[in-house]
Amino acid sequence: MLGIGAYRPQRLVSNAEVCEVLDSTPEWIFERTGVKNRRWISGDETLRTLAAAAGERAIVNSGIDRSKIGTLVLATSSWLTLTPHGAPQVAYDLGLNGIAAFDLTSGCGGFGYALGVAADLIRAGSAEYVLVIGAETMTVGLDPTDRGTAMIFGDGAGAVVVGPSEENGISPTVWGSDGENASAIMQDVDFLEYMHRAQAMQGTDPAVEPIGRMSLRMEGPKVFRWAAVTLPRALADAIEVSGVAKEDIEVFVPHQANARINELMKKNLGLADDIPMANDIENTGNTSAASIPLAMEEMLVTGKAKGGQLALLLGFGAGLSYAGQVVTLPPAPAEPSFAVGESE
Repeated sequence: MLGIGAYRPQRLVSNAEVCEVLDSTPEWIFERTGVKNRRWISGDETLRTLAAAAGERAIVNSGIDRSKIGTLVLATSSWLTLTPHGAPQVAYDLGLNGIAAFDLTSGCGGFGYALGVAADLIRAGSAEYVLVIGAETMTVGLDPTDRGTAMIFGDGAGAVVVGPSEENGISPTVWGSDGENASAIMQDVDFLEYMHRAQAMQGTDPAVEPIGRMSLRMEGPKVFRWAAVTLPRALADAIEVSGVAKEDIEVFVPHQANARINELMKKNLGLADDIPMANDIENTGNTSAASIPLAMEEMLVTGKAKGGQLALLLGFGAGLSYAGQVVTLPPAPAEPSFAVGESE
């Protein structure tokens, strides 16, 4: 990874503000999730503008001439249309019109999947430099009264430029999925049903349920149990295939889903207590595919981690799926997404 960039929406939303609608308390939310604040889009901010801003910062911070970037991978589950997909439009916004550009949807593990694909494209000779962007506007599909999701999610975007190196800086990806438990994180209505209800309501059919809002639902306890069993093994496998020893890991950057899950993973893996672990969830929330690059950027900007250190990454969530790598961290960004100390 040659450069990293991020964009955090301007609006900071506290637990107290969430509880104006949600039946909960700020203290309970923090105790159960580790979240105090989260960022939500406002004004003219959209998924497209977030992704382009993060991508631009990554390109600038990498020092690579943008004309050398031949591929853009956009990891997202919240782009609002299947056709057209988002990556070509983001590439156009970045002055990269004409390059290979595609979306990758794998929920909260999306960035890990995209990073693995980018590294393998370069190893295979199909690309020289790849821009990987994880971007989400999770609040577009949130029910603000749902205790399972409303308190957790936020919006944001993070990006990295991936390119060739004399020494391997991205290990092979360890990834997997569990479709048997896929319904633990899902939309409450599929697109065809949503369209059917909308069309029926135009005819004021009293037998048709009101359309409402298509929202994300999550069975938190079920996901927690799956994570507790599956992820420690995935982390151990990621270290094994990387060829480094567990003692060589200097930074731990798990997906920012839940602070309790992250602490449990670190403990079960047997990482040393003094190894820095990302805790961007506290003031950013769970940003799905954007969470890992945002967390890396926060650690680099605040000095909790340094460029060149070995970091263990693991993303997990909808699917249910996961993806992890051992990576060499990119240099600290010259153009960060926030001023040092702002996230405190």
